[in-house]
This record gives sequence, C-alpha cells and structure tokens, in this order.
Amino acid sequence: MMRVLTRYLAREIVSSTIMVLVAFLGLFAFFDFINELDSVGKDGYELPHALLYVAMILPGRVYELLPVAVLIGTLYALTTLARHSEITVMRAAGLSTLKMLWTLSGIGVIFVVATFVFGEYIAPPAERAAQQWRLTATKSTVSSQLRSGLWVKDGPRFVNVQTVQPDRSMEKVRIYEFDDRHALLSVSDAASGRYQAGQKAWRLSGVRQTRFLGDRTEVVELPELEWHSDLTPEVLSVLMVVPERMSVTTLFAYVSHLRENQQNADRYEIALWKKLVYPFAALVMIALALPFALTHERMGGVSVKVFLGVMLGVGFHLLNGLFSNLGVINSWNPALAALTPSLLFLIAAAGMLVWVERR
Repeated sequence: MMRVLTRYLAREIVSSTIMVLVAFLGLFAFFDFINELDSVGKDGYELPHALLYVAMILPGRVYELLPVAVLIGTLYALTTLARHSEITVMRAAGLSTLKMLWTLSGIGVIFVVATFVFGEYIAPPAERAAQQWRLTATKSTVSSQLRSGLWVKDGPRFVNVQTVQPDRSMEKVRIYEFDDRHALLSVSDAASGRYQAGQKAWRLSGVRQTRFLGDRTEVVELPELEWHSDLTPEVLSVLMVVPERMSVTTLFAYVSHLRENQQNADRYEIALWKKLVYPFAALVMIALALPFALTHERMGGVSVKVFLGVMLGVGFHLLNGLFSNLGVINSWNPALAALTPSLLFLIAAAGMLVWVERR
C-alpha cells in the first residue's frame, strides 16, 4: 500500500513541479530576452544571437528556480489532494504526519539529485558557452574593470593581463617575478599566451624579458616561452561566470588558488558552500509545503496557498542572496552564511508542523 501511495504522490508532485518550473522558465526567459534587446543591432549582435544566448543560460535558471518550483509544485499537488479529501483518506488509512513527511522526503531526493546535476554538470558549461557565444557575437573581449587590466597573484609572481579572449587565451601579458626578499628579478612582456593542457603550461609568444642582475639589467627577446603556472583557463573563467554559476570543482580549485596566494576568498568560499547546500533546499521546501496541505479546513483554497507558496519561494530566494552578501561584507563563516536561509526555513517548517499537529 505504501508503495502505491508513494508512486501516486511522486507522480502528482513531480508533474506539478515540472509545470511550475516550465512556467517560471518561460517568464524568466522572456525577461532575459527583453534585457538582451538593448544589445541587439550593436556590434553585429542580432536577434538570433540573443535568442540562442537566452536558450543557453536556461540550465542556470533551472538550477536557481528548482527549489522554488518544488515548493509551489508540492504545495499545489498536496493542496489539491486535500481539497478532494484524498489526504484525509490517506491519514485515515494509517499514514501519519511523520510517515507522510518521510515519504515526501524520499520523493524530494529526486529533486536533490536533479538540482545537483544541473548545478554541477549542466549549468556551468552552458553558462561559460553562453558568455563565450555572446562575446564572439559582439566581437568583444573579457577584461577586468581596472584600466590596467586583470591582476593575478601567482606564487612569487604578479601577472597583469590586458585582455582575455572568449577562447580564454590572453593578450598583452606582463609578468613581474620577485625573489624571497621581495626584490624584483624580472619583468616579462608577451604579446599573447595560449594554454597547453598537455604540458600544463602557457605558451607565450612575442616575449621581451627584462632581467635585473644586481647593478645591471639584461633584455632578452624570445619568439616563444613556456611558462609553468598555477594560473589556468579555469581560473580565468571566473571573469565570465559569476561564482554562483560555477561548478563545485572549479570553485574549490579557485578557492585553493586564492588561499595559496594569501588572497581573500570569502565570496568564493560562500559560493562553494552554497553549491553544496543548495540542492538540499528541495527537501526543506517539501517539508514547508506539508503543513499547508494538512490545514485545508482552516486556510482558504488552492489559489491562496499557491500565492503563499510563491511569496515563500521569493522570500527564500531573496534571503539566500542577502546572507551571501552579508557573509562577504561581515566576513562571516562561509558555511554559516550558506546554511542559515535553509535552516531558518527548516525551523519554520518544523514549527508549522508542530502547530498543525496540536490543532
């Protein structure tokens, strides 16, 4: 009997969640397209380019919206069942609140896995491809907001890159190398640099190297130079993709790079913890939806509860962003900043379930 109920609930919840997710994706895709219209007609960026760009960032939207869609979809499915007295029949058949919560948690694992897969394997490469496509279509390059270009610390070296192309090759590279006593050893200027994955090194072209040898200097010009560095295209990809859209492996590698170079990694550490925690938000959303279904006699119709679900989902989304920003500003513990929104909603769900049971 429990298997039949589980399959029935899973079918209702999954179908409702997919319906809500598709509606949200259509809405967000429309807004993204409207936002892209400002760039259409400039620098060769045409309407088909904008449409393809919007389509390519949709996996990232799926990752962001899935927990909210789970909340609204579960709320709609359970409230509809309650309206038809099916929840009452299930409870009369021996399905207690605790058993129902356990059953719903099992269904929620499907959404946890789906959120993790989209966040780790689908959205990050799609986001990178979308940004590269947009840069190629507009014939643009990636550069930092500083006029002097991008600055990166790489062990005893400081690297200045004027331009990063969409294929993540570098142009106008300058490398300052220091010794253990922070004395300048050399300055190398290269016209361009391309990463050689097999050698795990950059091949710099058109190199002019100035070496400081005590009381004299030496200038050497080289057609090519192999430069071994911890700076990889994955590190440079942070210029094109916001931390929240990166994969766990990329974030972990970049956090390690920043720590090794004694740089502030708070924003990326919080993003890393969020990536680890966020998939489990689907379980919290399902737990939050259950009390609404159990109060069908005292709380309005389906539309009222769906509206409340939308408000709660928006609140969760905003709270997630708020605690991320507060964590960076106030240097909070990254795990605490990432966990707090989900913990607050979990406590709210537990409190509502206790209240419903006592009533």
